[in-house]
Amino acid sequence: MSTGERWVLLGLARGRAGWFRDVGQWATSAAIAAEFIKCVSVEEVRARLASGRPHSALLVDVAVSGFDRDLIGAADAARTPVIAVGDGRASRWSPELGVAATLPPDFGRDQLLELLAAHGRPVSRADTLPPILSEEPLPQWRGRLVAVCGCGGTGASTIAIAIAQGAAGDVRYGRRVVLADLALRADQAVLHEAPDLGPGIQELVDAHRRRRPAPEEVRAMTFDVPSRNYQLLLGLRRPSAWSVLRPRATDAAIDGLRQAFQLTVADVTGDLEGEDDGGSVDVEERNHLARSTTTAADVVFAVGAPGLKGVHSLGRLVTELTASGVDPRRVVPVINRAPRHPRSRAELSGALAVAAGTAGPVNGAVYVPERKVDEAVRDGLALPDGVVAPVVGAMHAVIDRHADAAARLAAPARVTPGSLGHWADSEDLDAS
Repeated sequence: MSTGERWVLLGLARGRAGWFRDVGQWATSAAIAAEFIKCVSVEEVRARLASGRPHSALLVDVAVSGFDRDLIGAADAARTPVIAVGDGRASRWSPELGVAATLPPDFGRDQLLELLAAHGRPVSRADTLPPILSEEPLPQWRGRLVAVCGCGGTGASTIAIAIAQGAAGDVRYGRRVVLADLALRADQAVLHEAPDLGPGIQELVDAHRRRRPAPEEVRAMTFDVPSRNYQLLLGLRRPSAWSVLRPRATDAAIDGLRQAFQLTVADVTGDLEGEDDGGSVDVEERNHLARSTTTAADVVFAVGAPGLKGVHSLGRLVTELTASGVDPRRVVPVINRAPRHPRSRAELSGALAVAAGTAGPVNGAVYVPERKVDEAVRDGLALPDGVVAPVVGAMHAVIDRHADAAARLAAPARVTPGSLGHWADSEDLDAS
């Protein structure tokens, strides 16, 4: 560390933590060349991280209630490595969760300096921190993710059931299919006559706030639906409960589902408004479940109804999906309770193309005919094949198409002799 540089440390701990006092004394007595900024709340830490001032590291007590993935994410965005301090509980904070290192509560001055030298960087008055290059976790396998959204009353939740049921009978998914109710107004518990209120998405997100549960633990939070051979993850117990779902923990929970199941079918709300649209951070966090799921999904089904109002709403939903960052080639419009006559369906396709004209080259619409769905849902029976087959076939078509495209891009291509040109000879250069 050169002259004029020092460590700029943020600290967050419980009131009587011994290490908190010790670090402050080391900094005050110049036992370490550091400036120690004591924070009294998570909100203060966030404010200092967002101030633009460079910091060498954030020392945080693992027992603080607000210490979770979102705080780690805020530190990472500010290029500040996080050092977790605690007893045996600190060991579960692995680099995979974003923590640079851990320390026991009785750590010494030399231990702190060793970690700062390895993970932090001293700061001078004219210095800025570059990005912290931590070890990347090994890539992990993830199952497919399918999102189903729609306007109210279009039967999007039923379409999600149909996709989960059809995929559960496919050998490629090995009966590892989960239907996750990620809508603000969760209806899957009613449609499945769930005997319990939980566990559900709230417990799953909470479990991912400070750690990564094992796939077996994630699967234990779901319920078996024997009549359709898939698992069910219950949704929010009331719409206002979205406020307890922190964005990064929510993303980790969705990723946890994908590591525990071969296919995750997510029933989400068709509201994708974000901060850029209306200027409200709260609205974006309320819609984070839908925005995060649709952006990461391999296939997104946008469900609408026939008729003037239904086609108009469906076209608007498709446009909003593509505007929020969803690849148009992964969007599949679905017209539920569609007419059987080919001419009527052709008219609906033409009207939908006009309504969603700015959305880009989305896939052709899938028509699901009217069947006795309400009776099957009421009695807990399997849905008719006439409802299941069209949407499952469309899902596999989109997945296979993108898999083939990825394989073509990854495959080496032959180079025809002479197609790349040639080096100019000296005579050619002289002639020019």
